Amino acid sequence: MSWLQVKVLTDEAGAVALEQIFEGLGTLSVTMLDAADDPVLEPDLGTTPLWRNTQVVALFSADTSAEMVREQLERNQIAAADIECEVIEDRDWEREWMTHFHPMRFGSRLWICPSWGEPEDPNGVNLLLDPGLAFGTGTHPTTALCLTWLDSQKLQGKQVIDFGCGSGVLAIAALLLGADHATGTDIDPQALEASRDNAERNSVSEGLTLHFPEKMPEMQAEVVIANILANPLISLAPKLAALTLPGGSIALSGILKDQEEAVAEAYRNYFELDPTEYKEDWVLISGRRLPY
Repeated sequence: MSWLQVKVLTDEAGAVALEQIFEGLGTLSVTMLDAADDPVLEPDLGTTPLWRNTQVVALFSADTSAEMVREQLERNQIAAADIECEVIEDRDWEREWMTHFHPMRFGSRLWICPSWGEPEDPNGVNLLLDPGLAFGTGTHPTTALCLTWLDSQKLQGKQVIDFGCGSGVLAIAALLLGADHATGTDIDPQALEASRDNAERNSVSEGLTLHFPEKMPEMQAEVVIANILANPLISLAPKLAALTLPGGSIALSGILKDQEEAVAEAYRNYFELDPTEYKEDWVLISGRRLPY
């Protein structure tokens, strides 16, 4: 089966109007994409902001006339130069994504491997991963920073908390690297499902406990790791500190370089901080819990 795909470049206000136009023309789906590498990383709660330069992509059945769609868009003051129409063939999109996910090494021992492939290093610590709909494959710099940090830690026999566990990659990595038990928490039920599935795939499900944040029991761990975003990390500083045993370690990421100082300042009263680690535009802040 094939499809008619129509792309239009516009601004934030125009994107909303275009969505309504496409719906009136019988589109099967409308997707809005960042057209100028200008990500909205931390929107205010309750808002869904768009980008100053937005690409609106509409998908129609193959029998839809491209000429008709173009004509209707131009009647609504859309410049012809901003309209792109093409027929695309149907594909196995899951397999299409799978071809771009390859084994990756973090630190000296840890490998993240697609669950459908063979490990690159049979003697390494190989984490077999299928992220499903949850964040966390190791391809993002923040996940890579966290995985490399975990690989450098002495985790044997320790308790680990993965706050905002996503696909479970960090909690599972900790278990494979020797941790005695890991607790993962996330607000997204799909994340908890993906974490559970990936733990079973790696034969560590008995060592992993999963909770929604409001259901977490009172506990402390020797290692706490949180790969979320800067503003939540700042507001969560007292809670994450309370989850960390005195003398225990914490690692924080999801932080841009220009947010480093604000996050570090929120944690200095609780932790002796290590030198910050960097990867591309992102940072990892780590430290040891003070005894008071």
